[in-house]
Amino acid sequence: MRSFRNGWGKMRALIHKNPKPMNPLLDFSGLPRFDAVQPEHVTPAIRELLDENRSLVERLVAPATVASWDAFVQPMLDAGERLSRAWGVVGHLHSVNDVPPWREAYNAMLPEVSSFYADLGQNLALFAKFKALAADPGFAALSSARRRVVENDLRDFRLSGAELPEERKPRFKEIQEELSALGAKFSENVLDATNAHAEWIEDEADLAGLPGDAKAAARAAAEKDGESAIRAGWKFTLHAPSYIPVLQFCDNRELRARMYRAYATRASEFGPEGRNNGPLIDRLLALRHEEARMLGYANFAEVSLATKMADTPAQVAAFQRDMAAKARSFAERDIAELRDFAKDELGMPTLESWDLAWASEKLKQARYSFSDDEVKQYFPEPKVLAGLFRVIEALFAVRLTPDIAPVWHPAVRFFRIERAGKLIGQFYLDLYARETKRGGAWMDEAITRRRVAGGLQTPVAYLNCNFPAPLDAAGKPATFSHDDVITLFHECGHGLHHLLTQVDELPVSGIHGVEWDAVELPSQFMENFCWEWDVLSGMTAHAETGAPLPRPLYDKMIAAKNFQSGLQTLRQIEFGLFDLLLHSKFVPGAGTGFMDLLAGVRREVAVLTPPEWNRFPHSFSHIFGGGYAAGYYSYKWAEVLSADAYEVFEEAAKAGGSTLDAATGERFWREILSVGGSRPALESFKAFRGREPQPDALLRHHGMTVAA
Repeated sequence: MRSFRNGWGKMRALIHKNPKPMNPLLDFSGLPRFDAVQPEHVTPAIRELLDENRSLVERLVAPATVASWDAFVQPMLDAGERLSRAWGVVGHLHSVNDVPPWREAYNAMLPEVSSFYADLGQNLALFAKFKALAADPGFAALSSARRRVVENDLRDFRLSGAELPEERKPRFKEIQEELSALGAKFSENVLDATNAHAEWIEDEADLAGLPGDAKAAARAAAEKDGESAIRAGWKFTLHAPSYIPVLQFCDNRELRARMYRAYATRASEFGPEGRNNGPLIDRLLALRHEEARMLGYANFAEVSLATKMADTPAQVAAFQRDMAAKARSFAERDIAELRDFAKDELGMPTLESWDLAWASEKLKQARYSFSDDEVKQYFPEPKVLAGLFRVIEALFAVRLTPDIAPVWHPAVRFFRIERAGKLIGQFYLDLYARETKRGGAWMDEAITRRRVAGGLQTPVAYLNCNFPAPLDAAGKPATFSHDDVITLFHECGHGLHHLLTQVDELPVSGIHGVEWDAVELPSQFMENFCWEWDVLSGMTAHAETGAPLPRPLYDKMIAAKNFQSGLQTLRQIEFGLFDLLLHSKFVPGAGTGFMDLLAGVRREVAVLTPPEWNRFPHSFSHIFGGGYAAGYYSYKWAEVLSADAYEVFEEAAKAGGSTLDAATGERFWREILSVGGSRPALESFKAFRGREPQPDALLRHHGMTVAA
């Protein structure tokens, strides 16, 4: 890929000469042109690329086309990448700038894009070409990465319905198109419901206990709101930077209760008509079940696991139940201690769901003599980023520096990564929450590494978070909680997996082709460094005094590291087991609803039960609006891998070195990050660790090493 500055300069010269500049979505000479692309560019660009791909497919399936890599696979990859890159920009803007014009532009083309990919996956002539390539004697001479590309494609054709009888293919295609539309609508409903609720507080006494920066953010939100002219005070929303501090710190129980109920019932029947995700969930489950049966599987979980490390739903269920059994006694101890403390010290004989985070924070302060807000003051954004970059540079022998590129929002920054003086990747960093940005944190690809005619195309990634933005107009930086810091390291782990690949074949380069339940390995691996003194001591400076994090405060953080780890583990198992059973045991329309299934899962594994009106599934975007359906277990599954891998770095430190051991980092890069999806994830893990994964390190990291 040409450098951005050279490519952009040439493009500006062309635009100056040509009164009808090319559609910016069709410019693949460099980085996405976020300064130029508009919603009206979407339909003509995507339709042109769809037509290009359809014409190419017609030519490639002709008998005259040899089923070889160069004559058949490579042209498909070239044309397919142009479509995926352009549509990726549209999808990205739909996620980070979900204003009506972009929402409409995305949804207008979503059916056509979904239809194209459904047709592609069912094209028997294409499937036959891939089978001929795999059967050819020359197949063995292809590189291992290219062989894996073909093998994955053969599997994906079968999962896309290519082997279905012709009369059933139209129905299968209809299912894929409707699933895409329903997933997009689900996420839009969650965002709209999140934006719809606000709490206005006019008496500061009602905000007792709330940290100063949270109050300042609420005051700024009130002043920004159009109602501020007639209504003074503080405005709180359901976006994480506003909602979480209220639930965790605010002494106003009534405010906590109102916000909890609004958050827990988002996009449900308790909100405005037309924004209820309940019917969408029913429809999504019915369609996934129908899809699975059409493909010859018993349920959708079996379809999902066809592309993962785990073999069967029974194996995944056993894994989760085993983890729940190991955590249960610790969780029971956690909740008993919290209830005793609330009764004896807080005068609360009964704890409601909206009290849990607040009472837990009080207990943690009493037990460890510090608060999360105290720690937060030591993590100003510039120091955090500098510390993160130092970790990456020390481990992987790279250099990270600011770079220049068009962006979709003024707060977005852009960086380059170099190794041995050569550019190997670039990434966008979008840290702050906005009303037009979907919640959570995620990494996505903009450009993937591959070998092209002009040389090597270097990868580009989007790293997105929802942290509180700076409030001080004079330039005082944002401060991050330690949980925010962990989230940032997590997403950078995903980014490194994409950016540090050394694989040149796009379908298995970076995160492509990696089994979904192994994708979280690098991200959760990076989280571990957020607990190391030699890392934290160099990335902290008090927001007021500039003093680094004191060692005594760090020691308290370590002592509290596994505070309520049993409860947290069971919470993750609850989500994962619900997801798995929803897609393996639950039969849509058989008389019981998904909320009944969730209640059953909670009776089995949980020690805390929320109110009956809690509608958690209605905002469970991971499995209904994202790619984690029958795969949410992946977080805990990959956590076993990541903790076991990190133990190698701990061993290096015990031997007199540091967890930032360059030699071990080089091995991790070489065996895990660089190979991407070019070989099975288990092989990559064993190449690094020397054996199959074991759960001991994870249990130790969570303080759950004593038998229940």
